[in-house]
Amino acid sequence: MRRALMRTERALGAVLGLAAAALPLAAQAEALKVTSPNGRVEIVFDLDAAQQATYAISFNGQTVIAPSPLGLNLDKGGRLGAGLTVTGAVRRTADTTYTLPFAKVSIARDRYNELAVDLRETGAAGRALQLVFRAYDDGAAFRYRLPQQPELEAVVIRSELTEFDFPADYACWGLNLGRFDTAHEGEYDPVRASHMRPHHLYEASLVCRTGAGETTFAIAEADLKNYAGMYLQGRADGGLGVQARLSPRLEDRKAAVRTRIGSDILSPWRVVMLGETPGRLIESTLITNLNPDPDPALDFSWVKPGKAAWDWWNGPTLASVPDAGMNNETLVAFIDFAAEAGLEYMLIDEGWYAGAGGGGTVRPGVDVTRTRPEIDLPFLVDYARRKGVGLWLWLNWQALDAQMEEALAFYAKLGIKGIKVDFMDRDDQEMVDWFHKVLAATARHRLMINLHGAYKPTGLIRTWPHFLTQEGVLGAEYNKWTRRITAGHNVMLAYTRLLLGPMDYTPGGFLNVKPEDFTIRLAPPFVQTTRGQGLAMYVVYDSPFGVVADSPDNLRGQPGLDFISLVPTTWDEIRVLGGAFGESIVIARRKGKDWFVGAMTNEQGRTTEVPLDFLGNGRYALTSWTDGDAPAALNIETRTLGANDRAPVRLTLAPSGGGVLHFKAE
Repeated sequence: MRRALMRTERALGAVLGLAAAALPLAAQAEALKVTSPNGRVEIVFDLDAAQQATYAISFNGQTVIAPSPLGLNLDKGGRLGAGLTVTGAVRRTADTTYTLPFAKVSIARDRYNELAVDLRETGAAGRALQLVFRAYDDGAAFRYRLPQQPELEAVVIRSELTEFDFPADYACWGLNLGRFDTAHEGEYDPVRASHMRPHHLYEASLVCRTGAGETTFAIAEADLKNYAGMYLQGRADGGLGVQARLSPRLEDRKAAVRTRIGSDILSPWRVVMLGETPGRLIESTLITNLNPDPDPALDFSWVKPGKAAWDWWNGPTLASVPDAGMNNETLVAFIDFAAEAGLEYMLIDEGWYAGAGGGGTVRPGVDVTRTRPEIDLPFLVDYARRKGVGLWLWLNWQALDAQMEEALAFYAKLGIKGIKVDFMDRDDQEMVDWFHKVLAATARHRLMINLHGAYKPTGLIRTWPHFLTQEGVLGAEYNKWTRRITAGHNVMLAYTRLLLGPMDYTPGGFLNVKPEDFTIRLAPPFVQTTRGQGLAMYVVYDSPFGVVADSPDNLRGQPGLDFISLVPTTWDEIRVLGGAFGESIVIARRKGKDWFVGAMTNEQGRTTEVPLDFLGNGRYALTSWTDGDAPAALNIETRTLGANDRAPVRLTLAPSGGGVLHFKAE
C-alpha cells in the first residue's frame, strides 16, 4: 500500500523558465497567460492601471471570471496587492497519476500547466509576493506564496483581497451560513449574483451556471493547512461576483492567519471547477489533485473501509432489549445485526465514556479512557471481533484533545478500529491546525477517523487515506427534529456539497412515508423520501465509511437491506449518466468488474432512461431495486444481459423517489 500511495509519474513535462530575474519593462506591461493542456481553460494574469494584480478565467472561449483583484491585507504594512511590478515568471507542466485507494476513483490524473509570477512592491517597503496559477482541463486554481524576506519576520494576515468577479448576473446555488462558528449544515438555495450581499457568508462550494449551454462552475478551496477557512460574500462595491472572507481567529477577531515566517507561507488553493455540464464537476478529482501525496514513510495498508450499524439515530429502539440504551445488551444486539447484515463495523455513539452525555459541552470529570458502569468495552471489542465486526467510538473533540495520546494508544491496544469526532464547529486557523493534529495522531495509532461538526472537505483524503468521511452536511439526522430533509435537498447535495469530497449523510432510514404523512419524532424517525431514494444514496453519495442509520428492528428482513449489504463504499470509476441540475441525478460507479447505478429525483416523479454504454463486453446479471406502490415498497427484478444487450434501462422514479441497479459481471 505504501508504494501504491506514492505518486507514479506518467509524463512530467519540461520546466519552462520565462525568467527568474527581472523581466524587461515591455514584458511587464503585457498580460501573462496560462492555458490548460486541452486548451479550453485559460487564466490571464495582469496588472491594472494602479499596478494592482488581477486575474481572469475563460472556458471554451467564454469569460467565466472577469478581471478580479488579488492580494493580501497584512497587519504590518497594510495591503500587499497594488503598486506591484513583475520581477520574474516561471512556467511548468505536469502530467502524473496518483492512487486514491478509498474514494470515488482509484486512480486519478493530475495534469496541468502552471505559471508562477514573482512580484515586488515598487515603493519603499519592497515586499515580495508570488502568485501561482494552474490551468487544468476541468478548472483553474491559484494560491499566494509569501517568500521568506526580512520585511516580513512575523506575519498576520487580516484578510485577502481575492475576488471572483462575474461578467454577468449568474444563477447560483449556495449555502449561506451567516456565521463562522457553525457545523456547516444547511440547504444550498438558489441566488442570483446580483442578490449576493457583503453581509452574506457563503460556504464553498458556491455553484453557478453561466447561461452558455450547461456550463457550470464551482468556487472552492483545496489544501487548507496553516491557514483559515475561506467563505464567500457579496462584493463591497455592489458589483457582480463574490469576495473571499477568512474565518477569524478566536483570540484576535481582526486576524485570520498568524504565523512566524521561517519558510515560505502558502495560502490554500482558490479553485474554480469548470464543466460543460454539472455532471463533469461531480466526476472531477480537482480538489484532491491540489493536495499532496501521503508521507511515503507512513503505511496505510491497515485502512479498511466499510459500512457500520449505528445506535444513535434510531433511538436506540430494539424490541429484543426492553431497556435499550447505552449498555452492553443493546450494543451486543447491534453487533449481532452488523454481523447478520454483512456490515463490517458497529459505531458506538455518544454516551459510552465516563462523564459523557453533554453533546457539544464537556462535563466536569469526563474521561475518554474509562467507560460508564453499564459498558464493558474490552468485552464488546472481543465479542465483535469473534463476530467479524470492528468497533468505532464517538468522541467530543475537546474531551479527546485533553487526553489525545493516552486515549488513542488505549483504543489502538484494545482493538478499536476508528473514531468519530464531533462538535468542532469552526474552521479558523486554530481549528484547521487541530484537524491536521488529530489526523496525524490517528495515523500514528492506526485508527480510522470520521470528523463530524466539521468544515467542508478540502482534499485531505488524499494526504490522509485513513480519513474516511466527514459531516459538514445537512444529513439524515435532521429528520429527527425538522422537515428540512426533502427529496429536493437530497438531490441538490449531489450538485453542490458532493463536489468537495465524502459526506457522512447516514442514509438507511427504512420508515419511509410521503411528505404529507411525515411527522417529526426522535426515535425512530420517519423519512419523507422513498426507500428507493435511500438506497440510491449509497451510490450517488461518496462515503468510504457508510453508516446505516436505522434500527435492526426496521432493517432486518426488509426489502432493500440486501442491496445495502452488497454495495461497496469505495470505487474505481465514476460516470454521471444523466439528470437535471437540482432536480434529478443518475450516477454509475464501478468496483472491479461490477457496476452500480443510483438515480434520485426531487418531489416530481419522472421516468429516466439509463444508457448502458459504460458496460464492458460480456454478460451481466442485472438486479434492480426500484420504487414500488408505496414509499417503503420496492420492485426487485433480476435478469441477464447478453454481450450485445445494451438497450437503455428505463427507471420510473416516484415523487421523492429513486432506484438502484447492480450489474454483476458473469
